[in-house]
Amino acid sequence: MKLSELLAGQEHHTLRGDADTTWITAGTAFDADRVTSGSLFIAVPGHREGGPDSVAPALARGAGAVLVDSRSPTLPESVWASASATGACVVQVPDTRKVAAIVTSRYFGEPGREMDVVAVTGTNGKTSVSYMVESALRLSEGAKVGVIGTAGSRVGNELIPMPSSVLTTPESPDLQYLLGCMRDRGAGTVVLEATSMGLLTHRVDRTFIDVGVFTNLTQDHLDDHGTMENYRDAKLRLFQGLCGRAVVNADDPVGAGIVAMMPDALTYSLDAPADYRATDLSVDASGTRFTLHHDGRKYPAAIPVPGRYSVANALATVAACHILGHDLGGLVSALDRMPPVPGRFERLQTPQGTSVVVDYAHSPDSLNKVLTTIRGFARGRVITVFGCGGDRDTTKRADMGRIAGTHSDLCVVTSDNPRNEDPETILDHITPGLMATGTPFERLTDRRQAIAFALSAAGPHDIVLIAGKGSEPHQTIGERLIPFSDMATARELAGA
Repeated sequence: MKLSELLAGQEHHTLRGDADTTWITAGTAFDADRVTSGSLFIAVPGHREGGPDSVAPALARGAGAVLVDSRSPTLPESVWASASATGACVVQVPDTRKVAAIVTSRYFGEPGREMDVVAVTGTNGKTSVSYMVESALRLSEGAKVGVIGTAGSRVGNELIPMPSSVLTTPESPDLQYLLGCMRDRGAGTVVLEATSMGLLTHRVDRTFIDVGVFTNLTQDHLDDHGTMENYRDAKLRLFQGLCGRAVVNADDPVGAGIVAMMPDALTYSLDAPADYRATDLSVDASGTRFTLHHDGRKYPAAIPVPGRYSVANALATVAACHILGHDLGGLVSALDRMPPVPGRFERLQTPQGTSVVVDYAHSPDSLNKVLTTIRGFARGRVITVFGCGGDRDTTKRADMGRIAGTHSDLCVVTSDNPRNEDPETILDHITPGLMATGTPFERLTDRRQAIAFALSAAGPHDIVLIAGKGSEPHQTIGERLIPFSDMATARELAGA
């Protein structure tokens, strides 16, 4: 496709070459090392693997054109010489991130227009709702659905391989590529996780989202946003022109603001009047039964996951699918047949009779919810293994220690993803909250040793919660990704 066609209607200034005669034949990229001959390299300021300093390497790898940001420093003369030598076109735009979403969507034929696109945002529940939307449509109608998020990208059970560096909400070159793949593989619906940073940095712009889903807002990611107000505002971008319809949690105070912005938004609730409401909840270790109310009718429902928050996720799922025109009765009947979401209240029974729960809970609110749920049906002791991520919000650490201690009989505090932070320092931040509860605890920075200790301390009828990493297949230590799975480790250690 001609570069001039990709940039049509966008403010731009050609610095070298001719956009009318430059053809982009190998996609777009933010990372210089993913450029191939004929690529459009987009130099995003501050991007870890790209940016203005990577223009020269991108040209050396055969980039057919380069987009630079008007806010970036002037390129050195050596880069101009390289562009002249290779015949590459260099174009300046006001904001490379904003333009990237547009040109990449155009390059792949605006695939979002050809499918129903559901985007889920909120602090907790994004992955669960995404998986549940896919399961509900597949089980009720045999539909082919694409999923993009924390656990990777797939159409049904067919994975779409991507580099491990790809984010939960991929950068626009990756996101539009994935949407194109899903369209070409026959997906009629795509559901994606829209993170706050993904929304703030324009990754989901030009995705043609049909339904935006808001789950909740609780403390997290303050290392990125600074304040809860900034974090909220980043989430709200989804409902400020990026989606056609909205499904909103009426039990969260932010929901009212979304309804004010989008008066035709549909609401769901466990505690208040709403378009989709659940009552008569009955929770046990096997799951939750409830009554779903909509438009004056009642639907008996069940999900194979315990907890109020799981019912809220089910309501969000049903509402999002129903608003797209799918049969409500069929959706409700599919709920109790859903497979478990990897790393979300994922369960294991050991030969010794101990129950193990692996959950992604890594914020104060999510940890409180999963522990409160477990406490509701536990017959024995609750033993919690958890930590906090390094190089992330430090203000939540003591609070998570307090929550874990309040709801557990024994805690094992350990490393999550320490990244470039000293693991012992992270534990030092957590332990004051634990100590305030009086609950006994152990400090073991080695996560495998921590899980082993918890399992050895547990007896029949006890429940061991391993929280924080869910289905993540690795642990981030320094700059390295070390293969590590909580569930696989628990299975191995328990001999299950």
